[in-house]
Amino acid sequence: MTVSDQRRRRLFRPILAGATGGDRAAAAAAAGATILLVGAVGILLHGDGVDAAWIAAPLGASAVLLFAVPTSPMAQPWPIVGGNALSAAVGFAVAEAIGAGAVAAGVAVALAIAAMSVARCLHPPGGAMALSAALGGPAIDSAGWLLPLAPVASGALLLVAGGWAFHRLRGHGYPHRAPAPAAAPPATDPAPSRRVGPLPADLDAVLAEVGEAFDIDRDDLAALLREVEARVVSRERGGLRVGDIMSRDVIAVPGGEDPATARRLLLDSGVRLLPVLDGERRPVGGVGLRELAEPGDTVAELMSPPLTVGPSQPVTDLVEPLTDGRRHAALVVDSAGRLVGLVAQADLLAALARPAGTTAPA
Repeated sequence: MTVSDQRRRRLFRPILAGATGGDRAAAAAAAGATILLVGAVGILLHGDGVDAAWIAAPLGASAVLLFAVPTSPMAQPWPIVGGNALSAAVGFAVAEAIGAGAVAAGVAVALAIAAMSVARCLHPPGGAMALSAALGGPAIDSAGWLLPLAPVASGALLLVAGGWAFHRLRGHGYPHRAPAPAAAPPATDPAPSRRVGPLPADLDAVLAEVGEAFDIDRDDLAALLREVEARVVSRERGGLRVGDIMSRDVIAVPGGEDPATARRLLLDSGVRLLPVLDGERRPVGGVGLRELAEPGDTVAELMSPPLTVGPSQPVTDLVEPLTDGRRHAALVVDSAGRLVGLVAQADLLAALARPAGTTAPA
């Protein structure tokens, strides 16, 4: 590739991590269609004369955030609706109090930022909304004190509805929620997977040292760091497979087994999980002492969903699920879904204790 080719690729490369050209094209089309819808509804309700407030221009900037960077904390429904409406109210109030002009413009933007920060709805287009309201004009004057509600809040709500539909159709969740950390039992330490690697205190310390605000949710940032760490471990230990370390002599029970019998099997064998199998030896669940402590007539009534993996998967795929504080073993199944082995936490620990690059003996 020539230097000029590299420069052209950099020129057209999206500046946001994870973005693709297809994502941007779809976002642009959806944003345009939704703004058209917001405008059409506004004209239908308020008219399109020179003095009719049928759409708020800063909603165009809100559309950029909503459709192009929907994971941003500033692109969530409350910042879009609350930030725009609150800023419109602040801007109009400042203009009413001290009149339109440069001073009003500065005061309105400053107060809007402060108000959005207090209300936890900081939204960059809110600054433009406050500025527009403070500068006034025929449309602003005709809307009066109703401006924050119509067309600002009503248009923002319609915009959010369009964004919700677009992202759901593309298979993405909106509003965005950061991955939830594994839950630990009450009044205990965090799950094992949260006691090693980057800790919340580490993240807070680094952010404090950098001294900059980043447009990413703190929990999203923590989740990304965990995924990066997992990939590094997987790369360094990628030669070891589940089939290399699994136990093949597995004690299992049918779903119709009596819980008392299953409890005796657990205590006598020393294992922490009994796979529950159907008639074709396919795992349908698992029971440990925690499940068997509940009342029930059969094992099938008490079992928890099984964690199943294939024998060719990397051992490192089991680090996260077997250190979340909830599961003690993974059930290994063949291509037909039948049980062929089990990997307990002790098996995983022994595998990870081997020097990097080594495999289990044949």
